[in-house]
Amino acid sequence: MATIKKTLAEINEKIKKGKAVVLNALEMAELVQKVGKEKAAREVDVVTTGTFSPMCSSGLLFNFGQYPPLIKASKVWLNGVPAYAGLAAVDAYLGATEPAEDDPLNKVFPGQFKYGGGHVIEDLVRGKSVHLRALAYGTDCYPRKFLEKDITLGELRNAILLNPRNCYQNYNCAVNLSSKIKYTYMGPLRPNLGNANFATSGPLSPLFNDPYLRTIGTGTKIFLGGGIGYVIGYGTQHNPSPSRNERGLPLVPAATLMLKGDLKQMQARYLRGVSLIGYGCSLSVGVGIPIPILDEEMAWFTGVRAEDILMPVIDYGEDYGQGKAKALKYVNYAELLAGEIELEGKKIPTVPLTSYSLSLEIANKLKEWIEKGEFLLTESQEQIPSY
Repeated sequence: MATIKKTLAEINEKIKKGKAVVLNALEMAELVQKVGKEKAAREVDVVTTGTFSPMCSSGLLFNFGQYPPLIKASKVWLNGVPAYAGLAAVDAYLGATEPAEDDPLNKVFPGQFKYGGGHVIEDLVRGKSVHLRALAYGTDCYPRKFLEKDITLGELRNAILLNPRNCYQNYNCAVNLSSKIKYTYMGPLRPNLGNANFATSGPLSPLFNDPYLRTIGTGTKIFLGGGIGYVIGYGTQHNPSPSRNERGLPLVPAATLMLKGDLKQMQARYLRGVSLIGYGCSLSVGVGIPIPILDEEMAWFTGVRAEDILMPVIDYGEDYGQGKAKALKYVNYAELLAGEIELEGKKIPTVPLTSYSLSLEIANKLKEWIEKGEFLLTESQEQIPSY
């Protein structure tokens, strides 16, 4: 029997004609298990993935426009949250984890924050006004030294969600071996193995469905925050791992993606500002990536199941902060989803930071767009290194 080979152009033609067969990643896993990778590759054209999880390395690149007299801002705040203004006259970048300078929670509990950049981004997408304040030193061509006004997303000249590091390929399961509670970016960790926190959508996760990034690269069109976005390269801390299981899945945090999209297209359902007790602020981001089934290998990769995914259990009580983190053991994603793992003879409740239901919703929303012919796949312009 001839080897199955499809091209992106052929798949896009089927999408345009409404004839493409599109499954979400869970449906594909079931099909591959039932009929095998060869038949699945013949039957299916696209598999959709999804994830909705805190992604700290996210932010908003924005231009707030000029109001005579002109200004070259050197310091900018949105709702009291500092943005970086060292770009151009009225360009600035707001980081999702930047806290408000006058955060009321921080005044009562130093080091804890209720509101930050991620919340500003959500407020803008919800159509709320945010308070813009800008300071400048003044020049001949930009004489204004102060600007203060309320502004909405629609009034911003440009608003680009620009995320340096999203969609981690695998991540740690965090526990705390110490005798004191630890407040981390993985959430609060109770002492003496009181809980185990994890963050991935498992078999729905984009980079578990294309572990060698065969179809995901610079220029890949994606679902981002409820609108259209693009992969613009590998993300910061991108570290594709040679340590993989038999399915090609990394056993440690590995590949990452850098993403961008027009915030004005996005929906607050898929962009949520979050506060992590004792740690700070972040932004939960919804990302969905289509995986074209070009051949049997891609069918096999997208047939990944929860029990195929192994995640390292790491002590955040002492080891992680000291840069000495090592896997205490590996657990599979099915165990984590079931709500309990075992370590050192103790049964530990598991806590997801990723919304599995919203991740599935994103995969299904992207599936719907493709089936309606509203979303075509794009050829990547540069491959992202995967090993």
